[in-house]
Order: sequence, then structure tokens, then C-alpha cells
Amino acid sequence: MINLFKEPFSFFDPTSVAIPFYVIFICIELYYSTKNRLHVYEKKDTKANLSIAFSFLFFSVLGRCIAYVFFKKIYQYHLLEIPNSGWAWIALLFADDFTFYWYHRLHHQVRLFWAAHVVHHSSEKLNLTTPFREPWSVILYYHFFWTWLPLIGFKPSMVLTMISINLIYQFWIHSTFIRKLGFLEWFMNTPSHHRVHHASNIKYLDKNNAGIFIIWDKLFGTFQKEDDKPIYGLTHNIKTYNPVTINFHEYAALWNDVKNTKTISKKLSYLFYPPGWSADGNGKTTKELQKEITQATRIINFPRP
Repeated sequence: MINLFKEPFSFFDPTSVAIPFYVIFICIELYYSTKNRLHVYEKKDTKANLSIAFSFLFFSVLGRCIAYVFFKKIYQYHLLEIPNSGWAWIALLFADDFTFYWYHRLHHQVRLFWAAHVVHHSSEKLNLTTPFREPWSVILYYHFFWTWLPLIGFKPSMVLTMISINLIYQFWIHSTFIRKLGFLEWFMNTPSHHRVHHASNIKYLDKNNAGIFIIWDKLFGTFQKEDDKPIYGLTHNIKTYNPVTINFHEYAALWNDVKNTKTISKKLSYLFYPPGWSADGNGKTTKELQKEITQATRIINFPRP
């Protein structure tokens, strides 16, 4: 039996190396934005991002420790002997990013998951402090989605390290100032692609869920290039900078909907159907909103006699 307090934690977390670079690039972006009066940063918004980040740091360390113990337990039943080699790390890079894509996509398509992930999208600004606006509650289940990797045969330390590498990569793609990057736009997740993901424009909703490689969105039909100017935030913004409210407002709304619905089937539907679904039919999901936009565009562009 693996004991949380006795098991040696033999994995390296590259986040500890990345933190000084986070600070440097945030300062550069803040200086550039302030000097040119671009208003990419807003004091209360940035303070909320950093407050959430410092709290999240404690939860994430605890979550990684528990995940390491859990992965070690799962690894006892691994199917393949995968060495700590170059090709294994390359394979893990793609396997991890594939996992992140589906983890991320589900958090936009299942309201129970969206209640957590909405935290990350709740800012009406996009800058290099935005990636730190992470929901506290995901620590309860985040690593569960990666269970299949140690089960296949990737060492737990490798899996946790790659998870961190993926998240470190995603730091820079929250930039507002980096424009399109030529041929990299074809297969990498870039700031242009991620601006789309953070936008509340209807055509942009639930698009570009990738972590490192945009190929997953192109393969599975969730890709959208940046053309219209992104409007950041939610379709209905919450207008608060309170970290607790930011983290739990959607859970409160979800609980209210479940509580006020009588049948079990509808209660479950509120939990597992997409955000926007409602039992009375008055709500609209992303697909329904985008369908309306598509139909309206067809009518406008329909050739007239």
C-alpha cells in the first residue's frame, strides 16, 4: 500500500522553473500596455487573477501529491513497459495533449464541468495573468482524466511532468499582442487561436480547445480561425472581482436550477447537458445559438431575384 506521507515524490515540476519567467513577461506586457494606453490590464481584474492564483497554488500542490500516489497505484497494473526515453516523451507529449483536448472540450459541453471552468473565462480582459485564473474545484478531479496514461505504462513522474509542461506552454498563448505566426498556425495552438477560445462572440464559443497542438480541433470539428475582433468574457458577465464569487457563482446557479426542477431526469439534464440548456426551453446552448447565426447569415446572403 502506498502511503501519501512515506512515498518519495520523485517527479520534477517544471513550473518552479517557469515562475520567474511568468513574472518577467507579465511585467513586460503590463509596461507595454500601460505605455501605449492599450488597457489590456485592469487593476481589479489583475488583482482577482493573482488572488485566485495564490489560492490555487496550495490546492494544486496538494492535488499533484495525491495524483502521484494514485498514479503509482494504477501503474502497478500497467500494460506496457515504456522506458524513460526520447521517443516515449514524444509519444507522451501527444497523448497528454490529446487528453487535455477532451478534458477541456468536456468542460465546455457539460454544465457540471463548466461550473468549474467558467472561472477561467470570467474575465473581460485577456492578458498574461489570465491563465492563472483557474478554478479551485478542479483539483478534486483534474488528474482523473489522465489515469489511462500510467495504466498504459507511462511512469507517473513522466505523466505529471508532461501535464505541467502543457500548462506552461499555455501561458504565452494568452497574449493579446502577439499576432498570427505564419505556418505555425496550421498545427500549433497560438495566441490567435486562443483569443478565439476566450472570446464570447457566438461564432467563437467552444472553439479551439487544444493545449499545445491545434490539430485536435481541426480533426474533431472545433476549430475556428480568428477573423472578427474577439470580445472577451462570458455571454452574460458576472461583474465581480471577488475570488470566492468568481469560483462558485455557477455552482450556485446550477444548484438553483436543479433544486427548482421536480423530475430526476431534468435534474440530471441540468448537470450533464451543455450550458444554456433549460427545462422550460427558454435557454439556448452554444450549438443552438450558432445555428441561429448560420441561418440568419444564409438569409442575408441568399441571392435575390
